[in-house]
Amino acid sequence: MKNLILILTLCISSLAIANNYYPENKLINSINKEYVYGKKKIDFGCSVSDAEIFVNGKLLGKGNIELVVPSKGCIMVIVKRVGYLTERIEFCNKKNMSKPPRTYYLEMRRDDSFDASIQTDIANVDIELKSTIGKTKTWKLINQIVLSYIDVIEMTDKETGYLRTSWSLKTFTQNTVRTRIIVKESSSDPLIFKVKLVSESSGMPLTSVKSDELYKEWDRVLRSYSNIISELQARIK
Repeated sequence: MKNLILILTLCISSLAIANNYYPENKLINSINKEYVYGKKKIDFGCSVSDAEIFVNGKLLGKGNIELVVPSKGCIMVIVKRVGYLTERIEFCNKKNMSKPPRTYYLEMRRDDSFDASIQTDIANVDIELKSTIGKTKTWKLINQIVLSYIDVIEMTDKETGYLRTSWSLKTFTQNTVRTRIIVKESSSDPLIFKVKLVSESSGMPLTSVKSDELYKEWDRVLRSYSNIISELQARIK
């Protein structure tokens, strides 16, 4: 037992002496640690040349940039471009985690809500409909046309000339869009109705139609509703 203790003591002493007489050992260890923990650079590119690249919330460039992942840290990269899905990628430079790649290429995906809609100036504004065919016939036509687009009417009153459909909901990969139609009589002589095509989006998938606080006006309209205003204008004169 005494001999074993003596051997261990001699080994420890030898290692200590080696480190003192061969300081390059410390340098090698330092280099190895720097290789693992030192900052890493990534040549980052994406398929859309003008896509904006944000790193930890700051816009650093477009299309292709060099990223720097700090020692013992992480960065969050967000890539945005109108008409494409927003992409988020995290790179970390920490022990026991995958090392950041030397290069990274992002193939951006089309935004399905963008492709299913059109930009228009008729969304969320009152459009006048002037009628010379009488209120009864006009009201009947309005109801027929509206029901051909949204088949659930939430409120209707012929006497006051008010109609409102329920929300029609459509969910996408990164968005939820709700649409409704509102009609109200603004003048009886001459007979004028105002029609509003309400289009709102949440910017998130699977948003409840009742979560009003999560929606905001959208300057786009789903293609399935894009012709309702022109049809009302063409048939009610």
